[in-house]
Order: sequence, then C-alpha cells, then structure tokens
Amino acid sequence: MFVKSFAIALTVILASAGIASAQSQAKTKPTAAKGQAAAAAPAAPKPELIKQFGDWGAYSYQAAGGKVCYVLSVAKTKAPPTGIDHGDNFFIVTQRPGQNISYEPQAMMGYPLKENSKVNVTIDNKTFVMFTKDKAAWVENAAQEPALVAAMKTGHSLGIAATSKRGTGTSYTYSLAGISAALKQIESCK
Repeated sequence: MFVKSFAIALTVILASAGIASAQSQAKTKPTAAKGQAAAAAPAAPKPELIKQFGDWGAYSYQAAGGKVCYVLSVAKTKAPPTGIDHGDNFFIVTQRPGQNISYEPQAMMGYPLKENSKVNVTIDNKTFVMFTKDKAAWVENAAQEPALVAAMKTGHSLGIAATSKRGTGTSYTYSLAGISAALKQIESCK
C-alpha cells in the first residue's frame, strides 16, 4: 500500500517539477519552428528511499537542477464524505538545494482542489494557510514555512482541511511520528 502510494506521489511531484521547469523555460526560450522535431522527454528520475522513520520516509533523486530530497507521509485518517474515493493524499517537505528551496511543505491531494480556495493545516493549536493549484497546496506566506516545519517537529499530529473542486469539504490527519528524524536525514541534501 505504501509503495503504491509513494509511486503515485512521486509521479505528482515529478509532474509538478516538470510543469514548473517547463513554465520557466517557456519564458526564456523561443518556441520551436513548425516542422521541427520535438526533443524526446528525458526519463523520469528514480527516487531512492534513504530510510523510513516511523510514518515518514526520506527520499532523494537526481533532477536536472540538482539533487532533490524530501520527506513524505500518507494520511492516517480521512473524513467526510464516506463512500467517496479521496485518492491518495500526502504531505511532503522538500529540499532542492540547486534551486535554493529549503524545507518547502506541500499538501498533495488525490483530487482537484477548489480554485482559489485555501487549505488549513493545523498542528496542535497552530494553523497555517496554504494556497491551492490543481491537486496541490503550498504555504500562502512563504515566511511561515520555517514555523510550519518547526511545529511539525514538536507536534503530535497534523490536520488538513480542504475543499474539493466540487465544493466538498474534506479533512485528513497525518501522524508526525518520525518527522524530526526524517527531516534531519535530508538536512545535508546536496
């Protein structure tokens, strides 16, 4: 189950990274003339499990922009609605030293989120707001990312409240068992 969930999460992570890279390149490179053959897409990098720490796995892979390391966990509980396939839901914290990205939290859902909605992440008594794009959410105020990661290290559980594209309210709970050790493992990602 975890391996299947991880494979799905990795696909979404790589797709997100590919979209961001393509958008960045589109701004700097002219469009190829009609009739030119498109370059073959490079094979997706293969992530490696560095180590599993409780409910959190530490992973790494080599990307065009350098090494990427991240920690990932799957939701332990999901509520409402019952009887509906929520898909696979993950919480991830990523390090991309080659892009100057350090400890970037991200929620990845198994369904599209409501456009322009917010996702609330609650750890103990602290709430952090995330903005949404398609099936993912990131901390709205990037200056709050270190506080969210610090709260994860000392908290007991992480709760997420989101709204699907259809307007359905959903909530998820993630265990924080092992998060500190997993984050420590990717601390020296280079």
